[in-house]
Amino acid sequence: MSVDDKGRLMLREFREFAMKGNVVDLAVGVIIGAAFGAIVTSLVGDVIMPIIGAVTGGLDFSNHFIPLSKAVTATNLADAKKQGAVLAYGSFLTLTINFVIVAFVLFLVIRAMNALKRKEEAAPVAPPKPSAEVELLTEIRDLLKK
Repeated sequence: MSVDDKGRLMLREFREFAMKGNVVDLAVGVIIGAAFGAIVTSLVGDVIMPIIGAVTGGLDFSNHFIPLSKAVTATNLADAKKQGAVLAYGSFLTLTINFVIVAFVLFLVIRAMNALKRKEEAAPVAPPKPSAEVELLTEIRDLLKK
């Protein structure tokens, strides 16, 4: 088998692998998940954290840090990181809140999907209409019984 044939075989196998339903479903899930993550990040950063900041008197968690060296004299996190090592607990707190919100929203979405699935399963399914042959045979049987 030549190198060219091996390349074609590998390309064909890859194409078959990539076109399987599970791989395509996974790719769609990852893309939708990334878009959903951006929405939740915006929700946390642009809606929830400002509300928390307003309730706590203008507190902005993202700039809270503890300097780990005497060289750090900056008052905001970006400049402090340039000056030396800092413990950015505010960023960690923001990301933790973000995670909790994402997990809660996913819980709500999955809960709603499961409720729809249960409702769908609970709905009685009408039995299929018998075929014309079965109806005819049923009529003949009933006539013979008479």
